[in-house]
Amino acid sequence: METSLRKTFNRSPFFYVGDKFKLLPQLKENFPKDINRFIEPFCGGGSVFLNTQAKQYLLNDIDSNMVALHKLLIAYSNNEDAFWSNIQTLIEQYALSATYFGKDIPQELRKEFPKTYFAKYNKDAYTNLRADFNADKNNTLLLYLLLIYGFNHMIRFNAKGDFNLPVGNVDFNNNVVAALKGYFEFVKSKDIQFNSTDFEAFLNSVEITEKDFVYLDPPYLITFSEYNKLWDEDCEMRLIRVLDELNARHVRFAVSNVLWHRKKYNGTFNYWAQQYNIVRVKSNYISFNDNTEKDTYEVLVKNY
Repeated sequence: METSLRKTFNRSPFFYVGDKFKLLPQLKENFPKDINRFIEPFCGGGSVFLNTQAKQYLLNDIDSNMVALHKLLIAYSNNEDAFWSNIQTLIEQYALSATYFGKDIPQELRKEFPKTYFAKYNKDAYTNLRADFNADKNNTLLLYLLLIYGFNHMIRFNAKGDFNLPVGNVDFNNNVVAALKGYFEFVKSKDIQFNSTDFEAFLNSVEITEKDFVYLDPPYLITFSEYNKLWDEDCEMRLIRVLDELNARHVRFAVSNVLWHRKKYNGTFNYWAQQYNIVRVKSNYISFNDNTEKDTYEVLVKNY
């Protein structure tokens, strides 16, 4: 299934758990075909905008580090040779594994640690990489490498503001390169603008028209992930109010959400959604710290 998806859709080069990549076929069939500006207040890793055709893209995410990573790759999109040269230099400088560049790890280590050999090999190199980034947090290319080699491809900082994820059992491989090449190819010919602010402030800053399309994938109130800890009932009510305001202005929107997850039920969102078009989305929601599938009812709510 995922192999065929990769042939049809662009995979985000950030690989974070919880993105919409596996749901893209269902989302795409429900999106409008004629989009002037694609407006996304919760852009995240960008899987949705990377697979949506529009004349312009207005994108936002509250996570300024994620926005910085997008801007980094977009800046490299017209000079890919420089990107590959710089990334390979860093990988060699820190002595990280990189199967794509032919830098594999010893077979003895694979046999001794059959499930964690990449983590064992890269641990010290990754620790040095993390320390150097924490000493100069303006080096976004180092942050991208931390995301690729870190645990579950996540971005996390401690109370002191230091990146603090441990090494992951991952590598700079063919999948990483394919996603990067797909990203570069898509963005280099597009008119893309990024912001990093609160979703409501972002939407209020845009003169949205009936020819535009707003897609929202907010944190889910009733699911468990690091990202969703930033979201509460007040945020959910603000979201609902903003969507009703868009509808009153005849602006097309679609919003992803979860009506229930395990034994939790989002009654507020479900009650509100009844006035719109509710599409069931078949998903296999997986939390970053629990890789088992959950009893989840995910939906796409749209006003068209």
